[in-house]
Amino acid sequence: MPHTLTLEQAIAQRFPYHSEAGERIRNHVVRVCRYHIDSGLLDSDAEQRLCGQNHFRFWQTFSEVLLADQLAKVGLRPTHAQNSPDFLVEHDGQRIWVEVTAPEPAGLPPIWVNHVSGNLVSLPHEELLLRWTSAIKEKADKLLGRTDPKTGDYVPGYLDKGVVREQDAYVIAVNGRLLRGFGGASELVGISQFPFAVEATLAIGPLQVSIDATTLKKLSSGHQHRSFIRKPKGADVPTDTFLDPGFSPISAIWAVDVDEMMLLGQARPMVIVHNPSASIPLARNLLPAQEEYAARSYNDYFEVYLEDGLLANGAPRA
Repeated sequence: MPHTLTLEQAIAQRFPYHSEAGERIRNHVVRVCRYHIDSGLLDSDAEQRLCGQNHFRFWQTFSEVLLADQLAKVGLRPTHAQNSPDFLVEHDGQRIWVEVTAPEPAGLPPIWVNHVSGNLVSLPHEELLLRWTSAIKEKADKLLGRTDPKTGDYVPGYLDKGVVREQDAYVIAVNGRLLRGFGGASELVGISQFPFAVEATLAIGPLQVSIDATTLKKLSSGHQHRSFIRKPKGADVPTDTFLDPGFSPISAIWAVDVDEMMLLGQARPMVIVHNPSASIPLARNLLPAQEEYAARSYNDYFEVYLEDGLLANGAPRA
């Protein structure tokens, strides 16, 4: 169905801030969206999505706009083609595909999604982690292919179709904007104090302490190895994607919580989680992020560690 509002009208309805800053936000959003539409950096129905009333479709498309803008700000020039991942970046002879998703808050407690000021609410960390694992799996299937659970038919992925080549890097960008809850704060960090993207791919669980049952003295402490998380109906969802060689075509996760305020120069949290098993690793300090996580493998364990990254909006860390 054709949209009935102009882009300017739709953005005015979606961001009705009554202030000078609000006017600046709307102007910036319209300008950046119009540029990406006219430049062919979005799908052909992008303007319809941006002008429509569907909140989730808007944020999926607007997330693509914001991340394409961030790529340009650090000197990368994304291109786009229909029936392919959202963006292609060519850097130092390397082709890097970026597939963007903005997971909906399905399955999150209503008290979290529709929080009322003054009410006490706890972090629904398992429900949030399930949204991250689901979003990552969906975009992994787009690359690797999948079996349709209803028909049993195999649905080919970008690799099968030759859209993404074996020598190309593939990055899944996840915008957690729609998963915000209490106070509207960013929710990139899980119960482990690592980002959800680390928990969802490197099997990092909560901190735990082992205690001697007799002496009650602490024996050891550290993060739990959690290779799966259980859905409310009992199904186990893997959280060790990057420890599975079958997912080696995925180079990294670009985990962000971006919104319209970034267009005014306000930094928003961005992290990169590198796949230690990647067949084509993503270069360090390439995509804009404040932090980059990687992992080393030893004989009987692996270690997740933090590297410096780029600040959001393309400013390098001093």
